Amino acid sequence: MAVTEPAPAVPPAAQAHQGGRRTGEAGALEGILRRQSLRESAARTYARSLPIVPVRARGLTIEGADGRRYLDCLSGAGTLALGHNHPVVLEAIKKVLDSGAPLHVLDLATPVKDAFTTELFATLPAGLADDARIQFCGPAGTDAVEAALKLVRTATGRSGLLSFTGAYHGMTAGALDASGGATDVRVARLPYPQNYRCPFGVGGDRGAELAARWTENLIDDPKSGVTHPAAMILEPVQGEGGVIPAPDDWMRRMREITAARSIPLIADEVQTGVGRTGAFWAVEHSGIVPDVMVLSKAIGGSLPLAVIVYRAELDAWEPGAHAGTFRGNQLAMAAGTATLAYVRENRLADRAATLGARMLGRLQGLAAAHPCIGDVRGRGLMIGVELVDPDSPGDGAGAPPVDQALAAAVQQECLHRGLIVELGGRHSGVVRLLPPLTLTDEQAEAVLDRFADALAAAERSHRPRPRTAHLRNATGTTGTTGRAAPTGPSH
Repeated sequence: MAVTEPAPAVPPAAQAHQGGRRTGEAGALEGILRRQSLRESAARTYARSLPIVPVRARGLTIEGADGRRYLDCLSGAGTLALGHNHPVVLEAIKKVLDSGAPLHVLDLATPVKDAFTTELFATLPAGLADDARIQFCGPAGTDAVEAALKLVRTATGRSGLLSFTGAYHGMTAGALDASGGATDVRVARLPYPQNYRCPFGVGGDRGAELAARWTENLIDDPKSGVTHPAAMILEPVQGEGGVIPAPDDWMRRMREITAARSIPLIADEVQTGVGRTGAFWAVEHSGIVPDVMVLSKAIGGSLPLAVIVYRAELDAWEPGAHAGTFRGNQLAMAAGTATLAYVRENRLADRAATLGARMLGRLQGLAAAHPCIGDVRGRGLMIGVELVDPDSPGDGAGAPPVDQALAAAVQQECLHRGLIVELGGRHSGVVRLLPPLTLTDEQAEAVLDRFADALAAAERSHRPRPRTAHLRNATGTTGTTGRAAPTGPSH
């Protein structure tokens, strides 16, 4: 099925019983889903909102066991920079398998690891790569966050941590402590700047400046209750927090504030790295060089791999101070080397910037006709659409409340049309698009066509009453507050 062909606008369960589908096939599919529900933990997430059984995949497309094809704008939560089963990734994996090389080597040196490290260092900001060390961690991004926190605490002899509202750094204990949903922890929480729901009610450059001044005051005030911290950790674009790009000037201020006070700065690039935001690493938009970079997801070329890269002066660990049985994943290193090289050689970060800006523009145009779209934002191919209830009173700055039920309905309507999207944000009210960097112009149009159809259908079923007339500003975004939302990648 070409990406521009219309997908059947019926639920997968119903589709299994139409078009001559055999009863046996439908029963097998339902049996797999039923057994998953019975056997897997209550913590499962994507399986609840995406009740499909993938059997084949290539590029942007997933084929389910029911024979339906889906355009995948989840991409393994941003892991699949090149989409599913890209030929260069498969060839790299096959080469290692055919060579007879060991697949498990702990942290021993191998030609595969050496090639990966060399390629990775070639992509890093020069100010870091010139004098860096790398630690291979457990296979998940949260393992790398834990390693980063342990590293800076060892190097500085301090234990406190500065983090930000809306942050997400993983699901292990230390990473959760630094995330926005943590409770009863010894982490100082700082305001993360944003235009649409600015914590100071002003947005824009002024809001970012107030956030920076708050941070500086909190650190320097001897009565703030915040001791001199071991590090500050931040995401250049908050993903799970609702696709909120940090302003470049604010990023530079955070670097100045931390450097002046000998506070290591940790950049969590687990989801933003490898071209996703329109630069190879998202910190490059602002030109800052962090002391530690946390990397995972796309660096493994679809296979589990996580590392931290940091300034040599922080390397105060004793041998064995941080380890992990599966830190020597040879297949992931080979796949990662191929992915990093392909993104670099084909300038896919530039492509993500260009195509992402085009997609943001079309989505902002869609917002002009749909008051339920409160904000459209993102950077590169990391895009978020916040859905709101325009008929309810706004917050102190005028932004209407998030409509979580509508967002869930849009996600399901997308699935019925063969489009896989993720939800995020404070109340799961942001529809997130994370397509592969290999997305074509035609595929991008197909994604947006299906999203627009799904949004219209969800509105009809979710809010059939007439909508209140809504003032619009010149950019096509909601204008109830008089604040203009960004018209392209947020800065």
